[in-house]
Amino acid sequence: MPQGWRFIAQRALSEEIIDWDVPFALSSNPKRELSGPGSMNGTIEPEYARMIGSDGQPVLQEWGTKLYAEIDGHIRWGGVVTKTGFDNAKYSINCEGFSCYPHGIPYESHLISGPLITPTDPYAGKDKNHDGYIDGTRPKKKVPKAPKPYGGPRVDVFDAFRNIWAHVQGKPYGNIGVQIDSHDLGEKLGAADGSDPWELAWWNNPDCGQALDQLTRDVPFDWVETHAWVSGTSNEIEHRIRLGRPRLGRKRTDLRFADGENISAIAKPEGLGDDYANEVFVLGKGEGRKMKRAHVYNLRSGRLRRVLTVVDKTLSSDAALRSRGGRELVGHSQALQIPAIQIRNHPNAAFGSWSIGDDILVQVHVPWVGDVSIWHRIISDELSPDDMCILTLKRSDSFVY
Repeated sequence: MPQGWRFIAQRALSEEIIDWDVPFALSSNPKRELSGPGSMNGTIEPEYARMIGSDGQPVLQEWGTKLYAEIDGHIRWGGVVTKTGFDNAKYSINCEGFSCYPHGIPYESHLISGPLITPTDPYAGKDKNHDGYIDGTRPKKKVPKAPKPYGGPRVDVFDAFRNIWAHVQGKPYGNIGVQIDSHDLGEKLGAADGSDPWELAWWNNPDCGQALDQLTRDVPFDWVETHAWVSGTSNEIEHRIRLGRPRLGRKRTDLRFADGENISAIAKPEGLGDDYANEVFVLGKGEGRKMKRAHVYNLRSGRLRRVLTVVDKTLSSDAALRSRGGRELVGHSQALQIPAIQIRNHPNAAFGSWSIGDDILVQVHVPWVGDVSIWHRIISDELSPDDMCILTLKRSDSFVY
């Protein structure tokens, strides 16, 4: 393995570093993901006596060890050991990013945004003869109309995201050490009038990880997990989840990704397949027949009708519904995307120069199509010790925020 790479082991709870140079051989490269935990897998062979810590416990323990890939002094990947296995002298280790941790942990509290509040009617039961007047009043006084229900307090999406993480890390032996960005998205959960509250309740047995994933998909927004040495310390590592507002990354006109220059291979180009649509229905605020709806289509493409339905309860105006439908139509009706590219470390785009979520212009030659230049978004990256990297991509115009 080239110089500059090392694997560092740390106790999960105390964060005591127990091995500065784990003899870890990669079987899959460290993978960072947009809105996902990523993974890193490897083996140790033959048996090393030093893989027992000073406390008498194995250095690498399932859910007990954090493992990092450090490259040239920078932590490029961090995660927790989630599975180990033994095959004679061969020791296999599977790791996932810290954001895998909430999965499988129940939410044991109650959080509601935009509840329907029905005020108490002070005159209820005070017109027993149903004549429309308050019993016993002289002169007769009409019964006032009952107070109308209204929507209660609403929670910002990112506050709900932080609440779930705080619930996970607030339990005994549950603090994995992740800090969450403190800003708000500016979008609140649930309908303002109380007609469609958002709720996370212990009696429904919700899974914290699934709740976080569903928030990310339904709103939608981006997040990414990062790990870095704390400035001025020798062994302290900061773990953070960065939240997009609503997306992360930017359009990278300063980087170049071109066939024959820094792109050494491309995954088989493909159409959109099941994601293709030339007609979109957008369902917005309201219920039943009163639900807001928009219909956007382009059926002159010479292709069979394929329909996409999008539900977004935050949309109420016709203009907003049609705008969302138009963006979805563009993203789901294009012809070609490049699922992944393999690149070498090159001045066009040096390793570490991009971020997960960035948009990059991919310039390649595709057989049967010719030379193409298509903007794609970086969904994940996998850095290998031989100075190569695989970028997993998705067309930029397929994202709607």
